[in-house]
Amino acid sequence: MIRSELIQKIADENPHLYQRDVERIVNTIFEEIIDAMSNGDRVELRGFGAFSVKQRDARTGRNPRTGESVEVEAKSVPFFKTGKLLRDRLNGN
Repeated sequence: MIRSELIQKIADENPHLYQRDVERIVNTIFEEIIDAMSNGDRVELRGFGAFSVKQRDARTGRNPRTGESVEVEAKSVPFFKTGKLLRDRLNGN
């Protein structure tokens, strides 16, 4: 599901809301999650999962085309851990 499909589904299920308002709500939620993660905070949605930021150390990598060694800088990467309710639902429990 992409963002526009999510917005359309929410708008269809809530006919009392204008689509532009639903779009603003969805965008605000995503922006708040992004802002929190960029500040290094953890975002937890009970039953769904938790978003956090993990640090990857600098390392020596390999260019797959040429085979030569390259230095890969340290970086921050997003990480998502599923909640128990979502995990159980995906596994049919």
